[in-house]
Amino acid sequence: MLIIDCHGHYTTAPAAHQAYRERQLAHLRDPQLPIAVPGTISEDEIRESIETNQLRMQRERGADLTLFSPRASAMAHHVGDEAMSLAWTRACNDLIRRAVGLYPDNFAGVCQLPQSPGAPLATSARELERCVRELGFVGCNLNPDPSGGHWRSPPLTDRYWYPLYEKMVELDVPAMIHVSASCNPNFHATGAHYINADTTAFMQLIEGDLFADFPTLRFVIPHGGGAVPYHWGRYRGLADMLKRPPLTEHVMKNVFFDTCVYHRPGIALLLEVIDGNNILFGSEMIGAVRGIDPDTGHHFDDTRRYLDELPLEAGLRKRIFEGNVRRVFPRLDAALRARGR
Repeated sequence: MLIIDCHGHYTTAPAAHQAYRERQLAHLRDPQLPIAVPGTISEDEIRESIETNQLRMQRERGADLTLFSPRASAMAHHVGDEAMSLAWTRACNDLIRRAVGLYPDNFAGVCQLPQSPGAPLATSARELERCVRELGFVGCNLNPDPSGGHWRSPPLTDRYWYPLYEKMVELDVPAMIHVSASCNPNFHATGAHYINADTTAFMQLIEGDLFADFPTLRFVIPHGGGAVPYHWGRYRGLADMLKRPPLTEHVMKNVFFDTCVYHRPGIALLLEVIDGNNILFGSEMIGAVRGIDPDTGHHFDDTRRYLDELPLEAGLRKRIFEGNVRRVFPRLDAALRARGR
């Protein structure tokens, strides 16, 4: 059995990468400054940034492969214009491709999209196609709120999003629904905005009929599904009040949750409430919560440990750690099979 982590970000990218972003922001503040261009990053810098961080923890925690995407909080779609967002996105995705190329047995690429508030999604669809067809990526991260905590975009069920969904279906890749930084002081980015977005996205899907139009579209809602598993009865009841089909038919053939829940009781609840076929192993290690839990002496984001402590049936354990991820990300499955894995 492979241990596949569906949720990883390159939060430790070399300093030159962030320096490029700082030059972009400086040009935004003062257009008289030169237009920023990405700096030079050596393979040795990439290796050092990964081997001492994600790769080390992957090995220590007994995982085999991580789906690797740019740092979510740094996507910052609310900053600058479409051109700036596209340049930053391409630099982020190209860096992911280089990292994956150095460690193809340990990482697979998932791309950022160049979303900007109110902008058409044709550019995002083109970048997705580039990343999948040219760079070999297996999925994408979709920000349902490019405004950074002000929620100015239409719901995910609105036809505004359809050009991107059409490309996702054509390429047969899923999206992880993942917001970026919050510029709204009411919402702490990782403690409120992320969880709010996970929960909001699920409710939007209940209210609409998106999967009638796109029956093969697949979404991963991270961070354990936000508040959804904890309030499962509420959402089942709301679906009934809204005259929607049962959630198992209306949403859960197309929606999956990861295990980025940072305590064992939360993981246990997730597994008790949500069907095992809809749960993907994920940790988001070196992400939002990086410290050590004083109650256990282990890192909060060592989510494999919580699963290992639960009495899971062998078939369910294999589905969560490997089978479901390969099913939701068929391009990953094909790449692994090509390598004899």
